[in-house]
Amino acid sequence: MVDPEGAYVPEEQRLGPVLRRHDQVQTGTTTDQRLLDSEGPSEWVHTDPWRVMRIQSEFVEGFGALAELGPAVSVFGSARTPRGTAEYDAGVRIGAALVKAGFSVITGGGPGAMEAANKGAFEAGGTSVGLGIELPFEQGMNEYVNLGVDFRYFFVRKTCFVKYARGFVVLPGGLGTLDELFEALTLVQTRKVTRFPIVLFGSDYWSGLLSWLRETVVSQGKASVHDLELFHLSDDVDEAIALVTKEVGI
Repeated sequence: MVDPEGAYVPEEQRLGPVLRRHDQVQTGTTTDQRLLDSEGPSEWVHTDPWRVMRIQSEFVEGFGALAELGPAVSVFGSARTPRGTAEYDAGVRIGAALVKAGFSVITGGGPGAMEAANKGAFEAGGTSVGLGIELPFEQGMNEYVNLGVDFRYFFVRKTCFVKYARGFVVLPGGLGTLDELFEALTLVQTRKVTRFPIVLFGSDYWSGLLSWLRETVVSQGKASVHDLELFHLSDDVDEAIALVTKEVGI
């Protein structure tokens, strides 16, 4: 076959795993030639296929860093929790208690409640993990993280939170904390993940949410009453640790 400019065009063309024949055959350079050519447009770094490669690389880096972590518990909570408050102190005690129970501690790596849990784990001599996220206003990894991974994509980060945790402890937090909480609950409820314990710490903070779930969501048939058994509520650090570890057994 000959193109309008007189150049020979093959009847069959293989481009990696793709087979093209007849009018689907593309003219132009080979894949290797395009790879080795230093000139040309750079818009490709912003295309979806390139984003897929970045996403893949984040999974590889995250999985590689955490594969040998051992038993761990993810602790969520607000980045805005001030130091010196009761909530911050509870986070420190929870982080330390989890290490003493044989767990590494995973947080989002930021300040506030995340820093508190990392601090407790670090000072107790355990592995203190931070899974950070690229945000325009993010403060970076807190100083108590001794194993950190930064992510571009929320969904890759959240996969690592779930994949490498045996349970969740959820301190008072905002939209990000609620996102992580309800993703975990949904995965457990739909059996997309092996059931693991989820503990909400701080009844004063979480009681309004639980009332809404019970009196609105469940009462209107949008969820089952049994879904309320997917998590526990506690105000006591020792009880919270017992609740999150009793179903795990290490």
